[in-house]
Amino acid sequence: MIQVNSLTKSYVDLRRGRFVALDGVTFSVGAGEIFGMLGPNGAGKTTALRILSTVLQPTSGSAMVCGFDCVTQPALVRHHIGFMSASTAVYDRMTAWEMVEYFGRLYGIGEEQLRERMETLFDRLQMQEIRDVLGSKMSTGMKQKVSIARAIVHDPPVLIFDEATSGLDIFVSRALLDAVAELRDQGKCILFSTHIMREAERLCDRVAIMHRGRILASGTLDQLRAAQDEPDLEELFFKLVQNSEEGVSCGQGTVGSRQ
Repeated sequence: MIQVNSLTKSYVDLRRGRFVALDGVTFSVGAGEIFGMLGPNGAGKTTALRILSTVLQPTSGSAMVCGFDCVTQPALVRHHIGFMSASTAVYDRMTAWEMVEYFGRLYGIGEEQLRERMETLFDRLQMQEIRDVLGSKMSTGMKQKVSIARAIVHDPPVLIFDEATSGLDIFVSRALLDAVAELRDQGKCILFSTHIMREAERLCDRVAIMHRGRILASGTLDQLRAAQDEPDLEELFFKLVQNSEEGVSCGQGTVGSRQ
């Protein structure tokens, strides 16, 4: 459902010259799968996700979502995705119900269908008790629930989570991860960006380890551990990044990637 091929994004910096944020990134993600993009800040994860969500255009390469081109068919791509990040804003003067309803209307959902969809979502996400709470009065956990609801109110087949648990306490973070796993079980195609190893271990069917705009290795966790002869994911991650920094060609292909 997601097909990314040789995706590159570069910028011109007056001081540094040409800066490459993405360097020939290739991967695919299928339905009912969580694909984790694992890397430190500045690895290129957010750049890739912004291209897939049509916010940025690539310098070269291609990105397809549900068969639609992210550059030439952005409106169709946006209709098929839901996007959530740690910085997703919530409007202070709107209630939880009003915010989700607003986004549902933006997607052109009919009034009766939207009401039924929202009732289902508010029950599933345990949001009925906050449906009339203003954004300005919400806790962080409440805001995250609203962000999830508005990202999936139009029932998109593809979901993109960009560092969605950043800054959350352990209880809110766990609830969010449980929601993501449930969406995967419903058959959603999920792209999940994180720098937290335990999240990747808990959620992801496959991961891509990124550094300086490149995928150093990708595959299932078992495949990566076997290929690198390292059972601990955190140590495996540091090993790949360190080797990359030293200019050693280590695991830069795709390991056992599932299409």
